[in-house]
Amino acid sequence: MYATQALTHLVPLAAEELDKNKVTPGVLGFLVFAALAVGVWALMKSMNRHMGRVNFEEAPDPDAVAAEPAGPAESAGGKAASPGK
Repeated sequence: MYATQALTHLVPLAAEELDKNKVTPGVLGFLVFAALAVGVWALMKSMNRHMGRVNFEEAPDPDAVAAEPAGPAESAGGKAASPGK
């Protein structure tokens, strides 16, 4: 017998006992919630593991690199070139 057939036979029995003022999710609701909680926990654990393996080095800002003077090239001739002469 399939599970859907078993549930189909149990639904009319549950409808007779159903108190319309008190409806709870029951065991099935708890199991679904628990499975979702375990799934989220496993995903977060996996994400933390993958983020720990990331080797991220920020690329230098191109504007900041262009604004810096070239120190070793200027001092090679002994004197720095003056901008107005």
